[in-house]
Amino acid sequence: MQVITIESEAFQQLINQIDEIKSKLNEKKKPLSEVWLDNQDVCELLHISKRTLQNYRDTNKLPYSQIGAKIYYKASDVEAFLNNNYNK
Repeated sequence: MQVITIESEAFQQLINQIDEIKSKLNEKKKPLSEVWLDNQDVCELLHISKRTLQNYRDTNKLPYSQIGAKIYYKASDVEAFLNNNYNK
């Protein structure tokens, strides 16, 4: 077993840096219901074409919001869509 010794001040700085990284990571984690995806994100996630995604919108299979020409999807809705179409 190898033992490494460091000064208490250096150790405290290391702990502070770890806590800072941890808090930044926790800030970035949003609940799935708050994450919004655009067309490209959903197409890549589901491995589908833009036309297939449009078909899902047209047939009300996948809820969406539109701001101008930009369309957004809640990540939680995409997850629910996947779960509803899961074949065991």
